[in-house]
Amino acid sequence: MINLKDPKYYLNRELSWLQFNTRVLQQAQDESLPLLERLKFLAIYGTNLDEFYMIRVAGLKKLFTAGVIVSGAERLTPLQQLREIRKYLHQEKEVVEYTLIHIFKELERENLFVKEYKHVGPKEKRELDLYFASHIYPVIVPIAVDNTHPFPHLNNLSFGLIVQLTDNDTREMRYGLVRIPRMLSRFIELENGTYVPIETVVAEHISELFPGFTLNKYSSFRVTRNADITIEEEEADDFMEILEEGLRLRKRGEMVRLELGANSNEDLINFFNRHAHVFKEDIYYFSTWLNLGSLWQIVSNKRFAHLTSPGYKPRTLPPFENSENIFSVLDKQDVILYHPFESFDPITQLIQQAAKDPDVFAIRMTLYRAGANSPIVNALTAAAESGKQVTVMVELRARFDEENNLIWAKQLEQSGAHVIFGIRGFKVHAKAALVTKKVGDTLRQYAHIGTGNYNATTAKIYTDVSYLTSDKAITNDVTRFFHFLTGFSKKGKLNTLYMAPTQMKPKILSMIQNEAKMLEKGHIIVKVNSLVDDDVIRALYKASQAGVKIEIIVRGICCLRPGIEGISENIRVISIIGKYLEHARIFYFKHATPKLYISSADWMPRNLIRRIELLTGIADEESASKLLQILQLQCSDNVLAYELKSDGGYVKIPTNKAKIINNQKLIETHTEKVYKAVRKENPNYIQQLATRLFSES
Repeated sequence: MINLKDPKYYLNRELSWLQFNTRVLQQAQDESLPLLERLKFLAIYGTNLDEFYMIRVAGLKKLFTAGVIVSGAERLTPLQQLREIRKYLHQEKEVVEYTLIHIFKELERENLFVKEYKHVGPKEKRELDLYFASHIYPVIVPIAVDNTHPFPHLNNLSFGLIVQLTDNDTREMRYGLVRIPRMLSRFIELENGTYVPIETVVAEHISELFPGFTLNKYSSFRVTRNADITIEEEEADDFMEILEEGLRLRKRGEMVRLELGANSNEDLINFFNRHAHVFKEDIYYFSTWLNLGSLWQIVSNKRFAHLTSPGYKPRTLPPFENSENIFSVLDKQDVILYHPFESFDPITQLIQQAAKDPDVFAIRMTLYRAGANSPIVNALTAAAESGKQVTVMVELRARFDEENNLIWAKQLEQSGAHVIFGIRGFKVHAKAALVTKKVGDTLRQYAHIGTGNYNATTAKIYTDVSYLTSDKAITNDVTRFFHFLTGFSKKGKLNTLYMAPTQMKPKILSMIQNEAKMLEKGHIIVKVNSLVDDDVIRALYKASQAGVKIEIIVRGICCLRPGIEGISENIRVISIIGKYLEHARIFYFKHATPKLYISSADWMPRNLIRRIELLTGIADEESASKLLQILQLQCSDNVLAYELKSDGGYVKIPTNKAKIINNQKLIETHTEKVYKAVRKENPNYIQQLATRLFSES
């Protein structure tokens, strides 16, 4: 009998994540894309890697220090994982540098240049000298390091210069640092469109920062620290106070990575690391500019917008195109929206209209990542100030959005809203809103359940699903869900929806097992960001062994190995990397009732066991058809899709020149057709498109 717990049947989650980031890097190498679009993917690659080191590598180091021997179904030790990660990234660094240099050379043909101070002309140097005097000198921080000047604390992602200096009087050699504050632009843009890295300008003016000293050598540096926050809820009564302290501690976490620029040498490195103590394999030497994330500054230059992919404006389609009242629409029908192709505005308007409607009694919402200047939070604030009952679950532990969420939580509390700061021991990741309104002599409720955050900005670049309904079975369960969040409940059981950590995983396993009973007639399609949970993977293996056809669309981490004879030969895994970040979670089980589901949760232990999440069945026939066609279209993609092989590597799916299927582009095109038909007031064509949805592709 085959042992499905055998480590050889599982891929390591950290190495799988690195493969995902490599696919992002490959977008930067794709010469069919516009140049700044390629540079954008390099910026995304860099910011992804920053977070990976701050969280995942830092976590592995903690496990190693704590003496943990094995973690994960593949049974690799923390030390083995750290070694594999370092080996992988040191090799990939050369690809990154080559890609960046190649793109910059191509950009020169478009009159966009990145040059060091010493390589610009006399006129540009004068411009840079003036900029240094007026913008850099007043805020930059020169730091001497010697017996009387201790090595400073460097905050997470600190950037600056390591300098070796000679005292002009004594000829004594000294070392120091120059910290370059984040408020300064990474690149200085000259009038002629040339970008000059700020460190090359600072290096030319070291004598002004250290008068009486001459610069011998310098290297740019960038440090990465452990940025995870461990909050022990029992340590204080005020949860907000704990989080604020955690944010302060984040700046002082262990240094886990050091990046050094082109001029680094042994003397500079030894000086720095005598104080910083970064493990040598976590030091990365670059011949190009540090901080790939800062390339957004160049990508966002409006003068070169023609070098990016064409923008797309999300559209408001039927039934919301002319509706001034969201509630009247939802009285008649359920609605599924697929962002960013379809606008997020109806969700924002739902809360805004509820805030202004005198018949609305109550608004309840979960907020995970609301973003800055949130129109939804502003509407909730106005509603609370007008006397409506507003209840908001603000998840203060939304990683890297904690500070925004603290601000919103305080604003909402001050307005009179009832604000909840989480459930002890669980992170609330579910996305749900509920509006209660008086209609005649009765109360009617309207719900929104989503796969993504209530963030109008990310809703333009993330693919996500919104489900709007006034169905009583759904709204009753959403009411029960909020009662669970605000009150005491050990059971937390819903009737129509399924909630993690109590109901969701058993329901998913049950539906997989039910398809397995159907043998070759069974069919499962799964769209998630990550697939890690061992129990779910084993259930999928058993279903595959029974003959079930399983198609998995996973953006990031996948610990399941497809294509193993006798185990997973009926499982196909693809990953889609494109213009939009694939963030929706959609599931199809051919023999379930209903067949289609959306969820806030990925299939990871943290989502299924350690978070409050929602799984929602879509019973409405038209809504379910729309979701299934999205899944089928993505499974057919031959432009943006990569296929996972049993060895853990991903292979780009070859494009069929006779039938090119770029799912994101096709949905853009379809949405635009519907929008234009609406504007031309062609109801027959609108109905035809609405019925057919994306099947024309």
